[in-house]
Amino acid sequence: MKKRQGASKRGDDSSRNSSTTTSCTIRNVQYGPYGECQKNHAAEIGGYALDGCREFMASGEEGTSLALTCAACGCHRSFHKRLMEYEVVCECSSPSSNGT
Repeated sequence: MKKRQGASKRGDDSSRNSSTTTSCTIRNVQYGPYGECQKNHAAEIGGYALDGCREFMASGEEGTSLALTCAACGCHRSFHKRLMEYEVVCECSSPSSNGT
């Protein structure tokens, strides 16, 4: 019994000679809203406990010191996980077949 090499389901060898070029770029990196609070409220006693705040909500208007304090849990905005939104663009090109 002969052992088969390769994983070609078609059985042709044309896929071995072709090459594919892929390039990926990241575009439109934006910082979105702040997510759940990561402050450890039990750190003083050596434990680990989160308060369950799921999203940062500013206590005051933008530009004031209250804009950095969460209305739900009272923590500073830096304790909340920053959510990032970005777009990944991948371009895949393969050589065109010339019929030979």
